[in-house]
Amino acid sequence: MAPGLPTAMDRPHFIGIGGAGMSGIAKILAQRGARVAGSDAKDSATAEALRALGATVHIGHAAAHLADDASCVVVSSAIREDNPELRRAAELGIPVVHRSDALAALMDGARPIAVAGTHGKTTTTSMLAVALTELGREPSYAIGGDLDAPGSNALHGAGEIFVAEADESDRSFHTYAPEVAIILNVELDHHANYASMEEIHESFETFVGRIVPGGTLVISADHEGARELTRRLDGSVRTVTYGESADADVRVLSVVPQGLKSEVTVELDGGPLTFTVSVPGKHYAHNAVAALAAGVALGVPAAELAPALAAYTGVKRRLQLKGEAAGVQVIDSYAHHPTEMTADLEAMRAAAGDARILVVFQPHLFSRTRELGKEMGHALALADASLVLDIYPAREDPIPGVTSELIIEAARAAGADVTAVHDAAEVPGAVAGMAKPGDLVLTMGAGDVTDLGPRILDRLSN
Repeated sequence: MAPGLPTAMDRPHFIGIGGAGMSGIAKILAQRGARVAGSDAKDSATAEALRALGATVHIGHAAAHLADDASCVVVSSAIREDNPELRRAAELGIPVVHRSDALAALMDGARPIAVAGTHGKTTTTSMLAVALTELGREPSYAIGGDLDAPGSNALHGAGEIFVAEADESDRSFHTYAPEVAIILNVELDHHANYASMEEIHESFETFVGRIVPGGTLVISADHEGARELTRRLDGSVRTVTYGESADADVRVLSVVPQGLKSEVTVELDGGPLTFTVSVPGKHYAHNAVAALAAGVALGVPAAELAPALAAYTGVKRRLQLKGEAAGVQVIDSYAHHPTEMTADLEAMRAAAGDARILVVFQPHLFSRTRELGKEMGHALALADASLVLDIYPAREDPIPGVTSELIIEAARAAGADVTAVHDAAEVPGAVAGMAKPGDLVLTMGAGDVTDLGPRILDRLSN
């Protein structure tokens, strides 16, 4: 059975409780009986979902929001040292716990599957959570995005399996001790924390070293960064590779597009196995194969798990259909790294046929734009036309000379039709002026570009 409530976390206070990772941990703790409280910069449906579970959620950050008897304060790497609640915790001597340590405590005593990689973590974690739930396994899970409603990014289940997204961005995935680890791909990203691919590989090696004795690593046989990581391992961990490569242990024989779905055939245990993935694109099909291999490594029969994976129909912000107006479909994409952008645009191109694809792209982070702006521009060349917004700063301060113009120049050099838009309020009107019946519009990026989808639909309707 799943473990209970860690004693030191029976009265936690979360700074930034509305965030994707933080809210999931808060939800599980509330479901286990903790007295959960926290604060966030703005109110949201996620905050309201936590309140429905009995949590106290304050809007804004103030020292008075932290109760004197809080057992710990949970923070992410995005919380700055001058946060008034963090300073108050120091005055009161209340322990400060990183969210990764909190999640590791929740997984203690369970059979954890930790999903890592530069791209695809949220999708793969969601696929496993949905499929295992479909099979009645009652897993616990913590995902970096909502499945179908605010607060659906996490659950305390009665079963023994715990599926969790393992974030490499700040090396916090070194905290976990999984029975099964998935590594989808290994690329240089998060440039504020990693200076080179060597540092990235060292970090992933440390993560692999955290797999419990007798555990299993499931890793891509196709992605060069993952193959290099496999070559660097000492062989002490059982490794299962997956992909289209001839030497893959779980070999992908075919991915056949069927509208917004795919039919996937793999060779597993010497024989073919065919199943449906209910989202478009080869990269999502490969995510499903990784999920299948991980579940099998944990003892779930492949013949049961494969058809159950079809129950996954998407997660918010991962090629999520926001609606249709005037014959134009508006789809939301979380893609913010060039590899993700290319994968989503290729998936939509395969599913859309002759339809035009229009993109509203918002770059995420100054450091990422500085390092990968050229590649982002090249990815946008896959669209028929794009609007590019100013950079969403998130946790970063501006970097002199780094603007969206780096992306726009690269896109135009690659032959793309790209227009700069500095005021997001102008986007709905601009899209309405461009779009024709049958077109697909993608709002793309990890920032607040997602908020534009409903506004574009409203403008198209009028």
